[in-house]
Amino acid sequence: MHWRLHYLEIVMTGRPVPFDTVVSTSSDSLLTDHLPAYRRYLVDRGHAASYVEHCEAVVARLDLWMAQACRCLHNLDENLIAEFLYQRIPRRRAAVAGRRPDDHHAPLVHLLIVLRTALAVPPKALDATPVGEELRRFDHFLSHARGLARSTRENTLRVVGRLLRERFAGGAIKFDAVAAEHVRSFLADQAKAHTTPMSLSSVVSSLRGYFRWRSSQGDTVHALVGALSTPANWQQASLPTSLKLREVEQLVASLGQVGASMRRADAMVRCALDLGLRVGEVARLSLDDIDWAAGTITLRRTKCRREHVMPLPLATGDAIVAYLHSERPKTLHRMVFASHKTPHERCLGRVAVGTIIREAYARAGLPYTRPHLLRHTMASRLLATGSSIKEVADVLRHRSLNATRIYAKLDSRHLVGVALPWPGAVAPNTTGSQA
Repeated sequence: MHWRLHYLEIVMTGRPVPFDTVVSTSSDSLLTDHLPAYRRYLVDRGHAASYVEHCEAVVARLDLWMAQACRCLHNLDENLIAEFLYQRIPRRRAAVAGRRPDDHHAPLVHLLIVLRTALAVPPKALDATPVGEELRRFDHFLSHARGLARSTRENTLRVVGRLLRERFAGGAIKFDAVAAEHVRSFLADQAKAHTTPMSLSSVVSSLRGYFRWRSSQGDTVHALVGALSTPANWQQASLPTSLKLREVEQLVASLGQVGASMRRADAMVRCALDLGLRVGEVARLSLDDIDWAAGTITLRRTKCRREHVMPLPLATGDAIVAYLHSERPKTLHRMVFASHKTPHERCLGRVAVGTIIREAYARAGLPYTRPHLLRHTMASRLLATGSSIKEVADVLRHRSLNATRIYAKLDSRHLVGVALPWPGAVAPNTTGSQA
């Protein structure tokens, strides 16, 4: 163990440590007993052997640092890891190990999971400040009363927590000390970090929801609600962008290429183009959601948190089957689309799906980058074939027709009937003469 720690210190830092220092502290190793469980945790999740070795090297360095700094295992938490990374993993030395500095953080996150599962270190401490307790109460309301998804709740709590910590720090929350000017000043500061009205609108919506909740609790916050003004955002001012028929044919013709992960990309494009699925819905699609005998697909984890049963088109089903039979790696999870990089047990996220669809655009020679474009394209195709706005809303799974009405601008068949003549144009009259 002595020579290994000495070697790891040389590899990870680019400079040797006196060997007698390593020898004197190696007998005080704190993490040796947990290394087999740590290694098994990484291997079971499909991490490559090289990554497992890298993680073990980082843990060995942490073990050495803790012994030299006289830190006990009970002190190991997120704060201690942050201190270790700040002192011992400078950015200028990270290139020595051939990895980015951020690659030293993930192995230690895995370590905390293993140690807390084994009850070797205390669980993650909750924020015991009044602000922390307030955010947990508000999160319970958002989850159980409003039914919001976790990602939406996290974004809302991040905004509200920013305001509360700015005003109250670690003290008690007293709304008598918050004036409308404070809220407007906070919004002005937040506007600097948001480039579009839509993104700033989410901040306003989060604060408005919080103040209304506090109002239901008996607090007088009507003046604070009135200080929130939603930025002007003309959502109906432009036409929704969609692929033209020629571009759809070009995209479909580009599918079926031979190469790594090509079948997965084909299946994802088909899901978005033929079913109008959002990137998050594609990522969360499970094998249990597909009824091959009935030819249907059930969306269980949608944006509105409702289940929707949709027919599975033949082309889409064939693309999914081709991926499952020929390309999907063996995993323990039941998601349809798996990561082709280790660890295979890591589920794909919406960002990864969006990247894969953008790469499909590039292979087809299309200049677009937005994955949501395929959802707009499906709506346009439905209108072109005679579907009503209500039918489009049902297929797109909109809870309100207000979310679908923008597609009315694409319904050229019905727009012709309500269009007024161009000013100055010749219009027929009842006598047969021209005006």
